Amino acid sequence: MNASAITRIVIVDDNDLMRTVLRGILRSDTYEVIGEARNGAVALDMIDRLRPEVVFLDVMMPEMDGLEALQAIKLAQPETIVIMVTGKPSVDNVQESIQHGAAGFIVKPFNAGKVLATLAQALASARRTVTS
Repeated sequence: MNASAITRIVIVDDNDLMRTVLRGILRSDTYEVIGEARNGAVALDMIDRLRPEVVFLDVMMPEMDGLEALQAIKLAQPETIVIMVTGKPSVDNVQESIQHGAAGFIVKPFNAGKVLATLAQALASARRTVTS
């Protein structure tokens, strides 16, 4: 497999256990977790430096929440695929996330199948957009 086929991912969540679980689900030949952050402010700097293809972004975090971070990420790097993560999904959060460019939504506790299916769907959708 060539190196360019590996999807580079950053995980942003203030909960250490959630980052660990998500990292475990994403560990494979096709995905590489290249960075982790505890809040949106730290994440923005990391994403700017590392340029991941995908960011898993928690909605509720200290300092800068996921919705604020999503807007900043999409403004700076519109091609970045952002998948929102939350333990308390609300219609407002989902709608606002999608309006600001989120490619998907995952609810905690994580279900490995759902995480991987959402990621695959977001990647396929982004690739269709690029090629069309």
